[in-house]
Amino acid sequence: MASPPPLTRERILAAAEDVVRRFGPAKATVVDVARALGVSHAAVYKHVATKAELRDLVIERWMDVMMPPVRAIAAAPGPAPDRLRQLFDTLIAMKRRRAAEDPELFAAYRILAQGARSTIAAHVDELVSLAAMIIRAGMADGTFRSVDPIAAARAILYATSRFHHPIHAAEWGEPGLDALYGDVWRMLMDGLRVP
Repeated sequence: MASPPPLTRERILAAAEDVVRRFGPAKATVVDVARALGVSHAAVYKHVATKAELRDLVIERWMDVMMPPVRAIAAAPGPAPDRLRQLFDTLIAMKRRRAAEDPELFAAYRILAQGARSTIAAHVDELVSLAAMIIRAGMADGTFRSVDPIAAARAILYATSRFHHPIHAAEWGEPGLDALYGDVWRMLMDGLRVP
């Protein structure tokens, strides 16, 4: 009989995600994850110090899956207005897809995220930074007005939150939501573009 694969942080996080999916966020404890892996909780504690750290790592893992396409858009060449819209369109599409494909896990992540404030703050800061990078490029090529790029990026993120923040997931299927997003986006760009 083959020996089980070594216990790694990645295996622990995969098991934690599975526990969250099957039993909900309340069961995302080190003991429950150890049970799912068939190991002692002490073995898991060698890789993850606390229940809070385990939950933060699960949220970080979920964010890490979403961020590469968004980072690629921010780093790509092309007109700043197009890239900025593509960044937010991609963010919205990814979150809606995850909510539709695995609603139980998405709902659990919403609950876990409430306790992972520093992880969520880092995620928001990265999104703001990426949008600000595009805004700076638009300022440099004369497309966007001279603004504080961080403040403008943060304003756009919050102004569009209904369309991508998980707390609004129940509204994402509403008729007319995409048209409303288009209206909000046009207003934001009217304020950002050089007249």
